[in-house]
Amino acid sequence: MSDSVRLDAWIWAVRITKTRSAATAACRGGHVKVNGLSAKAAQPVRIGDEVRVRIAGFDRIVEVRQLLVKRVSAPLAAAAIEDRTPPRPDPVDAQMVPRRDRGAGRPTKRERRELDRLRGRD
Repeated sequence: MSDSVRLDAWIWAVRITKTRSAATAACRGGHVKVNGLSAKAAQPVRIGDEVRVRIAGFDRIVEVRQLLVKRVSAPLAAAAIEDRTPPRPDPVDAQMVPRRDRGAGRPTKRERRELDRLRGRD
């Protein structure tokens, strides 16, 4: 077995993305970094490399533990990576988010300014 695998194939094989074409598109869009550097889909990935994939606005950080070319079951995929992703921040407390009553219509200029001030967009 070789000592490296294509990045897009590995991202798909360990189930970070649902399809290989989605993995390729993520690489093409600049959402994938290997060891801190932007990576192309065909870049080789080796054991010990750190891979960051931006999915839904959050970075998923994993370390390569095993090289996979074919998609495998979830338990085998979990064994092939070491997940170093920090926990996602808690959603903002429901009481802190400004809410308008349904059917209240558009906010007035004064209400909009108050909302902007509350959100920190002075």
